[in-house]
Amino acid sequence: MPLLQAGSTAPDFTLPDQDGQPVSLSQFRGRNVLVYFYPKAMTPGCTTQACGLRDVNAELAELNTVVLGISTDSPKRLKKFIERDGLNFTLLGDEDHAVADAFGVWGPKKFMGKEYDGIHRVSFLIDPAGHVSHVFDDFKTSNHHQVVLDYLKQV
Repeated sequence: MPLLQAGSTAPDFTLPDQDGQPVSLSQFRGRNVLVYFYPKAMTPGCTTQACGLRDVNAELAELNTVVLGISTDSPKRLKKFIERDGLNFTLLGDEDHAVADAFGVWGPKKFMGKEYDGIHRVSFLIDPAGHVSHVFDDFKTSNHHQVVLDYLKQV
């Protein structure tokens, strides 16, 4: 499936959070939602990215924005990630990668000469009406949080 673009309606989804409780995108209508896809909990790059978002989460909240991180990890692994790194936002487990497929972020990747299918590191800002208002696909794990914050402050 092609990558969702700004202006698209975000596909509604329901996934289990780190406690195994169902969370739906639609329950956040009226707020901005940063849906960020990352490959694997507790890996170096994903930890850097998550901790950056953790550190600016209060500022994001002031800008009417909630953060949802999505990977193919199990709720049990997500809970460990949250506890280990003191994350202050919701992580969701897309174990069958159906939501990643719907957003267009599941596909072929290369790492150390090996090819495999996985999640591409892309974030989507969903507006209060449920439309993709911006796609973040050009950032480093170390500055992702600042790129998002800077964008939100200018709109």
